[in-house]
Amino acid sequence: MKPWRERCVNGGDTGRGLAPGAPARQHGAMEVLIQNDAESGCVLGAKVIARQVRDKPDAVLGLATGRTPLRLYQELIRLHRDEGLDFSRVTTFNLDEYVGLPATHDQSYRWFMREHLFRHINIDPRRTHVPDGTAADLHAECRDYERRIADAGGIDLQLLGLGRNGHIGFNEPTGSLRSRTWIKILSEQTLRDNSGVFGDFAAMPRHAITMGIGTILDARRVLLLAFGPTKVRAVVDMVEGPLAAVCPASALQLHPRATVVLDEASAAALRFLDHYRWIDRHKLDWQKHG
Repeated sequence: MKPWRERCVNGGDTGRGLAPGAPARQHGAMEVLIQNDAESGCVLGAKVIARQVRDKPDAVLGLATGRTPLRLYQELIRLHRDEGLDFSRVTTFNLDEYVGLPATHDQSYRWFMREHLFRHINIDPRRTHVPDGTAADLHAECRDYERRIADAGGIDLQLLGLGRNGHIGFNEPTGSLRSRTWIKILSEQTLRDNSGVFGDFAAMPRHAITMGIGTILDARRVLLLAFGPTKVRAVVDMVEGPLAAVCPASALQLHPRATVVLDEASAAALRFLDHYRWIDRHKLDWQKHG
C-alpha cells in the first residue's frame, strides 16, 4: 500500500475495491455531504460501508465507537438481516481502547463493538481487532497493532467520529499530525464529554491506545460523521480552517478520499455551505452514494 503522502501527490488510488466494469475514480477535495438529521446521515454512512463490503467482500474496515455511529451500526445490522449483507470475510480494526479496561468491562470498546455490532452479524470474531488496553507492554501492543493492520493489507475504509475539540480517534489537539498508534493522554474536554457513560468524572480512564493521525491517513478511504450543534466549531475548523494540530481532524484535508457526513445543525456555520450542496446535487451517477 502506498503511504498517504504519495497517494496525495499522485491524485489518490484509482479503481481499488470497485465492482468489475466500474470507472476508475480519482479524488482530491474533501467530500461534504449534508443530510437533514443524524438519522439520515447514519443511514447514508451505512450505505457507504455496505457498498464497500459488496464491492470488496474481504474488505478491511476501520471502526469507531461512541454515540455517533450507533444508528449506523443498527442500519448495518438491518442490511445484514434483511438484505443479506455478508460480513463473513470482512476484517475490522477499531480506532482505540481505554488503557486499563479489560474486554469484559461494559465501558470497554471491545464490549461496545460486540454488543452493538459484532454479535448481530456474521463476522468471524478472529477477524475483529481492538487494541488491548490491559497489555503488559503497551508500547509493544501499539507496534503490534500497526503490524496487524499492515499484514491485513491496510484499511480500505476508516469510519470516524469528531470530538468537540476536533479530535479523531483519541488524537487530541496539539498532537502530531504524523503520529502512529500510541498511548495518548486524554484532554479534560474529552474526559468531561465521555464521563457521563461512566457515571463519574473520577472514574474515567485518563489514557487510551489510539490509531495515530498518520495511521488514519493511510486508510484508502475515510468516512467521518458529525452531528448536532455542539460539533459546529470543530466542523468549520476541520473542513474550512487551516491545516493545524490544534484541530487534528483538519489533517483529513490532506486525504485523497475523505467523505464527511453532516446534519443541518453541525453544518450550520460552514462558509461554503451552498457550494457543498451544489456539488452534491450535480454529481454523476457513479459518484452518488444513495
